[in-house]
Amino acid sequence: MKRLYILLTLVLACVATSVIAQTKKPAEIKKPVTQWTCREFIALDDEYKPKAVYWASAYAQGGEPEASELDIAGTEQITPGIVQDCEREPESSFWQKLKAAWDKVESGAKKMEHKL
Repeated sequence: MKRLYILLTLVLACVATSVIAQTKKPAEIKKPVTQWTCREFIALDDEYKPKAVYWASAYAQGGEPEASELDIAGTEQITPGIVQDCEREPESSFWQKLKAAWDKVESGAKKMEHKL
């Protein structure tokens, strides 16, 4: 009888371990953001995508992960477009999509300046 309890305990431990191992974890990308593909960016949970864009934008603007300035409104504006572009072209460079989105924002801002 004692062996049966030990055996059941081991079986339950194995089942619990396999269930825990299969739970969804945030995507882990172990390379610099400048080398991400769009597929890697899209693999992030939706709640982390804007955070990744904020961080990458700060890095792109200041060359450091913690740049002194961050255009939050601009970042919120470009995030949906980057997600759509990356979904259309998953093998493309996330970094290039990010830079292209910021170029559009900056050129739009310059056009507004000239009109004023």
